[in-house]
Amino acid sequence: MKRPKLLASSTFQLTLVYIVLFGASVMLLMGYLYWATIGFMSDQIDATVEAEIKGLAEQYRRQGIGGLISVINERVLRNPKGEALYLLVNRDGFPLAGNLEQWPSAVEDGDGWISFYLTGAPLGSELPHVARARVINVQGHYQLLVGRDIYNLLAVRALIERSLVWGVGITVALALLGGAFMARSVRRRLEVINQTTRRIRSGDLSLRIPRTHSGDEFDELAEHLNKMLDQLEQLMEGIRHVTHNIAHDLRTPLTRLRNRLEFLSREPASEQVREQIGEIIEEADQLLNTFNALLRISRIESGGYASQFERVELGPLLSDCAELYEALAAEKHQTLVLDLQSGIYVMADRDLLFQAVVNLLDNAIKYSPEGGSIGLQLRGFKNAIISVWDQGEGIPESERSKVTERFYRIDKDRSTPGNGLGLSMVKAVVEMHGGTLELKDNDPGLRVNIILPRAEESGRPNGRGETPALPPTQA
Repeated sequence: MKRPKLLASSTFQLTLVYIVLFGASVMLLMGYLYWATIGFMSDQIDATVEAEIKGLAEQYRRQGIGGLISVINERVLRNPKGEALYLLVNRDGFPLAGNLEQWPSAVEDGDGWISFYLTGAPLGSELPHVARARVINVQGHYQLLVGRDIYNLLAVRALIERSLVWGVGITVALALLGGAFMARSVRRRLEVINQTTRRIRSGDLSLRIPRTHSGDEFDELAEHLNKMLDQLEQLMEGIRHVTHNIAHDLRTPLTRLRNRLEFLSREPASEQVREQIGEIIEEADQLLNTFNALLRISRIESGGYASQFERVELGPLLSDCAELYEALAAEKHQTLVLDLQSGIYVMADRDLLFQAVVNLLDNAIKYSPEGGSIGLQLRGFKNAIISVWDQGEGIPESERSKVTERFYRIDKDRSTPGNGLGLSMVKAVVEMHGGTLELKDNDPGLRVNIILPRAEESGRPNGRGETPALPPTQA
């Protein structure tokens, strides 16, 4: 399953890493503040209780039980909110002084302190009122409990915990929004570069990546890429010009030579001389085909056919291709299998697309064994897919990226007639139409897929018309 573009963005992924690191840092900082604040407040409470216990013990030593009761009651009166807790009981558990009605059911904390819930807490409290206290024996006859209601401590702790959760949540949300904004901003800049490079790949080397002149990294990248494209355009134009001139200049004398040989073949001569002249004419025809193919590829790559695009229905076009080569397949006792989906349209140069397909059919028939099958298939999905397959020996995977280069031929095929330009021409035609060419294993044989963008469904389809039977460029 393909990931959404935003999640696949490197900028967004870096932002996620930043969020994790920043979130961890915030949590560590808040955790430290939490630990320090709660620890400080707890220590203050414990220190206050310890000091009161020492003071009350000293009061008992000086004034006895009566003085202790008097001091406890006085402190209770000075603490109307009940935050300070006192309870003095005799050995029978009877309360003598303090603001607790009875001895509480407490839980020991293990360090000499006890904790218990306070009854009669104010209504509307968000948190329970919990007390933290110390207990001492007074001369073995009395027990004294001194503590504090730690509601405020618990409230502060809950506030810090909520602040920690909200702080991390808001930070992550803002970071995600910022990351998404930055990722979209960067992606928009990159998409301009990608769209331009895709159009350049389709053959328009005159295009350049637009610059914002902001002086940032993307603007600098666009400047360097444009300079590289300037050099590439000059080199490609030079190569194309040289190729075109060589092919054009040599085609004329070769045509004259062939015509003279044709004239000589009509003159009285021995059978041996006539055969030799015929062989020379065939060689001249082969050279002329090569030069014509070079000129055709050069014109395709320069965009010379782009103005001839029209809305073409592929089904009838491919039927014409099959009809043209059906007789040739029958000569080798081969079966031509058609599987054409109807109603599929593309914007194309009808003649060039026809020539590309018949080149593939010519190769399929040429390299398939006698009695084998050749297939021509058309399927329409998001794109239109034209497939030509055979049952020959196929092309090794290591060679598939090379066979579309000009004049490249596999060693085992060098004895077969051809010039190594057939697939080069097909690739040039496909790329001119904004499509892609795929070479895959047919097991056995080779399957060649031409993938083209489909035309819009609106508008009337073009008529079938007459498709000229152009000669294939020999592979």
